[in-house]
Amino acid sequence: MDMDALMAQASALQDKVAAAQEKLGASHVKGIADSGACIVEMTGKYDLVNITIREDVLSRGAAAVAQLVAMAYNDAKAKADVLIDTVMGAATAGIPMP
Repeated sequence: MDMDALMAQASALQDKVAAAQEKLGASHVKGIADSGACIVEMTGKYDLVNITIREDVLSRGAAAVAQLVAMAYNDAKAKADVLIDTVMGAATAGIPMP
């Protein structure tokens, strides 16, 4: 493989990865705990967008609220991980790695 072809391939990969990262930043996932008692929304780049806590949950105390937020966050992160694998996998598909 000649150097020009290799450089063109690297540039194309860089463009695809940049587009994929932009898509991830614009994509949102929701993590849900306790049947919607707590919902965490984040981007595909793990940026927190919103936390919604049902009013009745607040009476359970700070520890219960913290636990629900953590559960919803972990659910959202797992969904974001799947999204990242899908989007980045599509961006790099077919690119032979040395």
